[in-house]
Amino acid sequence: MNSFPIRYAIWLLAALLALGFVLLGSGLDFGYVIPKRLNRLAAMVIAGVCVAYASVIFQTIAGNRILTPAIMGYEAVYLLFQALLILLLGTQSLVLLGRHANVALSIALMLGYSWWLHRWLLRDGRSNVYLLLLLGLVLSMVMTTLTQFIQLKISPGEFSILQGFNYASFNKAQPTQVLYSGLLAGAVCLLVQRLLPTLDVLALGRDQAQSLGVDYLASVRLQLALIAVLVALSTSLVGPTAFMGVFVANISYALARTARHRVTLPLACAVAIILFILAQYLVEQLFNYNTSVSILINLVCGVYFLTLMVRTRGTA
Repeated sequence: MNSFPIRYAIWLLAALLALGFVLLGSGLDFGYVIPKRLNRLAAMVIAGVCVAYASVIFQTIAGNRILTPAIMGYEAVYLLFQALLILLLGTQSLVLLGRHANVALSIALMLGYSWWLHRWLLRDGRSNVYLLLLLGLVLSMVMTTLTQFIQLKISPGEFSILQGFNYASFNKAQPTQVLYSGLLAGAVCLLVQRLLPTLDVLALGRDQAQSLGVDYLASVRLQLALIAVLVALSTSLVGPTAFMGVFVANISYALARTARHRVTLPLACAVAIILFILAQYLVEQLFNYNTSVSILINLVCGVYFLTLMVRTRGTA
């Protein structure tokens, strides 16, 4: 079956949902309501692209379709950093640093963490990606435990601020932050577009990639660094997204019916944007802000993840 009509149908659906999200119930208020919605929509698009690109590329490198970049501990690093800031500086941490400095430091910290992992585990020509994933999982658990320990040491007011970082939300994204995040995400995506043939070869496995002349170790390091940037952008912009990457990537594979990244990456972006818009619309219109985007996304994607695990086990 040709995926060409499906690709355009998915993007058409995303465009219609975006238009409806901006205009429905706005009263055509271009002074306040529509600009606010456009800012949230821009955050959804940027975060959706980051999640989609990071998840598909990560699964290509890992050779496994039930893994996400969250297993590497990037989101845990972000949450631990925010917890330490609140523990050391109190409720004035965001005021003292400023929103932009906080985001810049978070991105720099996650990039440094990624560089340390790659430098330590992929040195001397070794390319044990599975050991890298295992260490990332262990470090993620350790950092999550440390974050929970810090939560016991802070005041209730500080705890409520910290909880705001634990849930995905598009309301906290500032226009300037959205602009800078969009520019950086666009630059990373353009670089990835130039590397699409290499990604297609990496999907064949290490031995096949090396036999076809690809510098596997250098390519893996570069792709993991790009993933760190994308995860850092999406996490600092909207918060952790947990299992969303598994859902987005696998739905795009099913719709594309091909492993070529030229097809799967745009489809994954469209699926991620649709999921974000639907979740935000339900939070605003159906649940009247009595729940969060994270809860809805984790519910849907978590159920899909469990279903995927059962199906994979049944076909093993």
